[in-house]
Amino acid sequence: MSETAKPTIDKSDAEWREQLTAEQYRILREHGTERPFTGPYWDNFEKGLYRCAACDTPLFYSDTKFDAGCGWPSYFEPASPGAVTEHRDASLGMVRTEIRCANCGGHLGHVFPDGPKPTGLRYCINGHSMVFERVE
Repeated sequence: MSETAKPTIDKSDAEWREQLTAEQYRILREHGTERPFTGPYWDNFEKGLYRCAACDTPLFYSDTKFDAGCGWPSYFEPASPGAVTEHRDASLGMVRTEIRCANCGGHLGHVFPDGPKPTGLRYCINGHSMVFERVE
């Protein structure tokens, strides 16, 4: 697990609330989650790039996305090795690995060791934590 350096973007709570929608704020800044099959992108398989909704950092490419059947967008690897950070999450009576944007520290979701090859990982990400940029 890679608990890494402090995020490079440092904004006040008021600045985040002004920039983000209520749902984006709840997920990205308060570590919330959306109900499965309700957020954007869980069923999007267009070619493109998923960016952090808070800071525009490239997070995941569409060619790493797969249908995990869980109701959240799922990917087998981040856009780059330093795009996300991992953090121990012992909430809800279980231990999981939380994923945050490395640039702004926004909560994205969790990573699990039950994904497809080549990594065997499933990055299970809240759709509201991202924006999609279509690439032709």
